[in-house]
Amino acid sequence: MKRTIILFVTALLAFGTAFAKDQSIAYIDMNYILKNLPQYEQANEQLTMLSKRWQKEIDAAQQEARVMATNYQTEQIFLSEAMRTQREQEIVKKEQEVLELKRKYFGQDGELYKKREALIKPIQDEIYNAIQDLANEKRIDIVKDRSADPSLIYMSSKLDISDQVLRKLGAK
Repeated sequence: MKRTIILFVTALLAFGTAFAKDQSIAYIDMNYILKNLPQYEQANEQLTMLSKRWQKEIDAAQQEARVMATNYQTEQIFLSEAMRTQREQEIVKKEQEVLELKRKYFGQDGELYKKREALIKPIQDEIYNAIQDLANEKRIDIVKDRSADPSLIYMSSKLDISDQVLRKLGAK
């Protein structure tokens, strides 16, 4: 029984090694490709501008909440119980507005995420299609992204098809 299992495992390893030798592998550097695509840089600039504008809006609302709280602290002793309660509620409401703005713009499904999806996804799809076309033309079985592979120590430059992908996209 042990002998059969050992023979089976050996056969699997031999088959797997033979199969791996028949595969061709190429690498891309996605960071390099993106850096050299003008439409990606434009999309990134647009996202940065939106992000800064929204952050200014949030900062202004936070500043307003801080001023309200500071004013409340200084005027608190002169206010009636009803006025104190009202001011406290106004401050809490303003702080909740700030949190809501943060969620609206920068949350998991916020405006920045949606805008990034609308601007960047088509570029990523275009890159993916160019890689797929190039892999089919050159009969490449596996294409890996070296910028996303921290375990990659060395790669021959002849396996890098990043420039070819850029040419296929009409860049460079």
